[in-house]
Amino acid sequence: MIRTAEFVSLGHPDKIADYITSYLLDRFIEQDASVKYGVEVMVKDNTIVLGGEVMGNIDSQHVEMHVKQALREIGYDERYAEIWGEHAININKINVINLIGIQSAEINQGVMQNGWGDQGVFVGYACQGSDMMPKELYLAKKLNKALYELAKSSDHLGLDIKTQITLDSLGHIQTAIVAVPMLKPHDLTDFIIEILGEKPEKIIVNGTGTYTMHSSIADAGITGRKLACDFYSTACPVGGGSPWTKDGTKADLTLNLFARYLAKQYLEDNDECFVYLSSCIGRADLPSSVVKTIKNDVITAKSISVTHTPKDLIEMFKLNTPVYTKLCKEGLI
Repeated sequence: MIRTAEFVSLGHPDKIADYITSYLLDRFIEQDASVKYGVEVMVKDNTIVLGGEVMGNIDSQHVEMHVKQALREIGYDERYAEIWGEHAININKINVINLIGIQSAEINQGVMQNGWGDQGVFVGYACQGSDMMPKELYLAKKLNKALYELAKSSDHLGLDIKTQITLDSLGHIQTAIVAVPMLKPHDLTDFIIEILGEKPEKIIVNGTGTYTMHSSIADAGITGRKLACDFYSTACPVGGGSPWTKDGTKADLTLNLFARYLAKQYLEDNDECFVYLSSCIGRADLPSSVVKTIKNDVITAKSISVTHTPKDLIEMFKLNTPVYTKLCKEGLI
């Protein structure tokens, strides 16, 4: 079976949005470890819109400063603006529209009783291979991260990068596709082959021929729009909402991390493992928790007992500390 996976860099406009909200959450957690947070971000041109709810003992007067610092960490700093000018988001021209309000007291009352802050379904996955991830996604991610690091120190390669890997039925690389902004032509063939560890049958770099306008200048960015890249591509259903826009009580990150953790534990010598969890707002117990393994095309499924409370899992994954930008940057491991 032919399999394909895509990955995008932090410089992609959707990931800019993910990273900004993760960065803001980390700054708020530094002030109040129990802050309740749900903030979406939209980025277009040099305007950044923040919308959502926050509750806690925090000072939010430095939000615009935090937004700009998040851009700098991605690589869209003053140096980048000088090199790329009107071709990319410009930190010197940023306009922040802040529409953040206060979290509903009705939601908060359930959370304060150690219940989940939302209902939802969550899926974890693991398979044999590097990082217990599908090979096509592992390679797309590896290549993307290498190109991103190369671009961060370059004067003519941009940060808004997409990679896509297609494997043939034997697991060999059939096609490697790369989209990376260039101010001048650059042959990346040898670099791509070196990172992938084998020569693809076909390599395509910038299929349109020219790619200079990028980031939010060429596209709009919205939180949660790259979930297939953040999770398991097409190998597994995507569970929950965006993991990068909420604190740990909301479950979208916490239970997805836990489902991945359980999938790795239950994989053992199976070919694949899927873990399905669900939550109920205001309740700590999970309505359902199922493990499914596949070995030699034989499927085995069973219910499991999960006694971990939201507080347990938040502490287990250190989600009451400023780890959200790191998780947003690295993804599931």
